[in-house]
Amino acid sequence: MTTKVEKSMQVDVPVRTAYDQWTQFEEFPAFMGGVQQVQQLDDRHLHWVAEIGGVRREWDASILEQVPDQKVAWAATGGATNAGAVWFEPAGPGSTIVHLEMEYEPEGLVEKAGDALGLVDRQVRSDLERFKALVESEGYASGAWRGSINPHLDVGVPGADAAVGSHGDSGKAGVSGKAVAAGAAAAVAGVAAAAVAASKAGTEERPREETAQTPPPPPVVPAQAVVVEEDVLVVEEAGQPAVLIEEDVLLDGPVDPDVPPGAGRGV
Repeated sequence: MTTKVEKSMQVDVPVRTAYDQWTQFEEFPAFMGGVQQVQQLDDRHLHWVAEIGGVRREWDASILEQVPDQKVAWAATGGATNAGAVWFEPAGPGSTIVHLEMEYEPEGLVEKAGDALGLVDRQVRSDLERFKALVESEGYASGAWRGSINPHLDVGVPGADAAVGSHGDSGKAGVSGKAVAAGAAAAVAGVAAAAVAASKAGTEERPREETAQTPPPPPVVPAQAVVVEEDVLVVEEAGQPAVLIEEDVLLDGPVDPDVPPGAGRGV
């Protein structure tokens, strides 16, 4: 099952500035939380490395359509399955509405759980907010590439079915340390809960007179417990302070104003 995300953000810079900055793909880690690296292989192809919700994924993407100051559409060709488009709508002489729509396929229990909590949806919203802060604070783009790719081929907004080459590819999926800790805590909590249930059932099955003569067993205190609270996973261990595993440590991180200009395509 796939998930769609649709977000828009008004950015108070001209369309050309917003478009030129967005197409500096290798600078995406400056405002995209969880994106660790984007490598520009050529004008049409990108390699992505990201970690969102504690899951590391890689994928290759191909640009299906690119029209300066209007639109960029892409689809994965291998790795994590995703596709979509971003387009730029004038909102006055010095303002632009950036529309982003994408569809992706979560894989594995951890990623599906994060999807159920809406982590990617909130991540995309945060990314657009940080893009707005970045480009408005600078007032100009760090580079520009004014080329076109299939400008006369309107692909619309590609869905996950357009990412044919990525279907069934895990994208070298790996789970980060915080996700491993959460999974281990959940397993321990499950075992502890089973032990409590077994002890309770054993007590109920004893004859009434035996139960009266035999002191009840001491309560079993789970070694660890896991509680989901909106945006964080709380891992508690007996006698130890709780550990908060946030949905994405980069989600609310600051915009990096020191990204060197000229990285990516467009100098």
